[in-house]
Amino acid sequence: MSKQSKILAGMRVDKKDPLRLCDLNSASTQGVKGKNEARELLLEAALEIDDLQYKLFAEAKKAVLILFQAMDTGGKDGVIRKVFGALHPQGVTLTSFKRPTPIELARDYLWRVHAQTPARGEMGIFNRSHYEDVLVHRVHHLVSPETLERRYRQINHFERHLTENDTVILKFFLHISKDEQKRRLQERLDDPDKRWKFEMADLAERKYWDSYQDAYQAILDKCSSDHAPWYVIPADRKWYRDWAVAEIVRSELKKINPAFPKEQDGLDGIVVE
Repeated sequence: MSKQSKILAGMRVDKKDPLRLCDLNSASTQGVKGKNEARELLLEAALEIDDLQYKLFAEAKKAVLILFQAMDTGGKDGVIRKVFGALHPQGVTLTSFKRPTPIELARDYLWRVHAQTPARGEMGIFNRSHYEDVLVHRVHHLVSPETLERRYRQINHFERHLTENDTVILKFFLHISKDEQKRRLQERLDDPDKRWKFEMADLAERKYWDSYQDAYQAILDKCSSDHAPWYVIPADRKWYRDWAVAEIVRSELKKINPAFPKEQDGLDGIVVE
């Protein structure tokens, strides 16, 4: 295993050796020499992801679900654009989960999520996910501790169900520091072209920073498994974040090893007139 591979493997949450968010350096750039090298490696990985995704679509035997969670300004939109933006839209779906609608609220909290999971041959990307129901609900005490524990269990069963039905799941937590969030929020305010991203609610939620860190720690501890692992990505440096996610996705797609379906017999010698 190369040095880079070991570093990336270390971002995977292992219940035998759990990661503690408070001990992790969100500004780490281990494994690459700097921004220029990271961007070169990202391009190389993205090209191979594109090739593997096309074969995945053609073969239509496996689905891949990639979900992103982060604090506000953590970079979900950015990493999705940089890593997956060049993929052919056929066979790739993107779902951004917003506040539940009345129709969704009338059903169980996983109903709207299951409806958006990718079909075989598809790569599905979630910008936020079912984990909002054990993050926001925990931080703001919207449900009881007993309900939270039940949801952790239900989420694990849900993800087990998906993987047993041919879906590969990769879960990324983009880990930024409180100081970096402050810088990015201020940048949005100072740049007229970015002000549309800013909401007053961002400042309100920032006051709950420590509670959100505890909530994220809980899902890493309770909902990371061999079949649906969490990866904690140091995300203070955007270029490093993009490289790390791309390399992990490429590695997992290579394990699937998709291939084009076998051609029909009797095609040799056919001339189209």
